Amino acid sequence: MLAVSSEYGEPSGCDRTGDERRQEIMTLLHASERPITGGELATRMGVSRQAVVQDIALLRARGEGVVATPFGYLLAERLAPVALRAILACRHSREATEDELLTMVDLGLRVIDVVVEHPLYGELRGLLRLESREDVRHFMDRLRVSEASLLSALTKGVHLHTVEASRPEVFALARAALHDKGYLLEDSEED
Repeated sequence: MLAVSSEYGEPSGCDRTGDERRQEIMTLLHASERPITGGELATRMGVSRQAVVQDIALLRARGEGVVATPFGYLLAERLAPVALRAILACRHSREATEDELLTMVDLGLRVIDVVVEHPLYGELRGLLRLESREDVRHFMDRLRVSEASLLSALTKGVHLHTVEASRPEVFALARAALHDKGYLLEDSEED
């Protein structure tokens, strides 16, 4: 356990400055092809996870393209989109979340995010970046362990997904599959 010496969660005995640590975080992110969790960064830097969260906030404020995903931090440049993108409007219960996500990734979609419309804040977006059954399993495990609410809980299950595919016909297949399962929000539906 690290001995904490400041209100910002930096351990005592840390022999690098905050600027040096943030530069090292950027070096690690540039070198990594996969997201790096806050816990991994904290261990490598010898600081608390809260110190890493603050470092990431300072890097973002400085204009660095650091993105937080459910799997850790990565650089925005690593988010290169597949050629084709679409928006799917969906509605379902919390219990149907896993099936909805598996339906999409099994058809070859990458689920980029989830978006809901909030009456006070407007558009709220959660970055997902799910493209495999393993990604969905990991996301669902985190949902169960955290007992967090889904963004769609704010909108009676209504939400949008930005999705990507390498071929246009994949979108039609996904819409048909989601429609068949009752997850696709239809034009004729009302509250």
